[in-house]
Amino acid sequence: MFILTHIQKMVSMTLAAALMVAFCATVQAAPRNDTLAATEQERAAKARMRNRALLLKKSHSRLAVVPVTPEQKRRESEKRRLERLENRQQLAMHKRWQPGQLSTDMIWEPLPGETVSPRLQASLKQVIQLLNQQIGKPYVWGGETPEQGFDCSGLVFYAFNPVLSRNLPRTANGMFQDRSLHHVRQEKLRRGDLVFFNINQRPGADHVGVYLGDGQFIEAPRTGLTIRISKLSDAFWQDHYLGARRILTEEAVL
Repeated sequence: MFILTHIQKMVSMTLAAALMVAFCATVQAAPRNDTLAATEQERAAKARMRNRALLLKKSHSRLAVVPVTPEQKRRESEKRRLERLENRQQLAMHKRWQPGQLSTDMIWEPLPGETVSPRLQASLKQVIQLLNQQIGKPYVWGGETPEQGFDCSGLVFYAFNPVLSRNLPRTANGMFQDRSLHHVRQEKLRRGDLVFFNINQRPGADHVGVYLGDGQFIEAPRTGLTIRISKLSDAFWQDHYLGARRILTEEAVL
């Protein structure tokens, strides 16, 4: 009887120990399961965020790159052609741009007191011819070829560099500040001299033209206008006049 009772006690103690171990394991497993679930949720959230960012990036790329259709190109080309035609018609009707007034021979009729060597005169004539051919073409910021159009310094850059022993600076202020160019008083201007203006009230020159004689200069004015000849004596230009530089000299030409 004593033995049976002892065995029962041992079984009860073993069973209680087993139940305690199982309870502890359950308590410890619950936080681990909760942690695993939370980790999976975080991963899923991060994946969704990455996907949204990728879709947003693709959407922006599609909006940024809008292909130009052949029809749009055709319409734009036709628009530019009609603008050039209208410019030529307006120039032809204006008395200051009648044939003969802008012909190279008229421009190169000697002015009183003007004497240059045949070599320098040939260079000047080439420059004036190039400038004359651009009249009526559109102003284009950054342009420096007949195909592109011209801004003010781009026009000077294009016309003069073929006859110079070194290239000019590309900007109006760069030309104005170039120490190799000779300062010229306004009353001493000669064909081919550069005339500079300060229009936007910032330091330095922001506009340049080429003096043609008889108080006129050629310029690429601003967006929306075309290359034209203007009168230096006009109040606007006198109010903004900055100075002049002589670019073509015996030592500067090729």
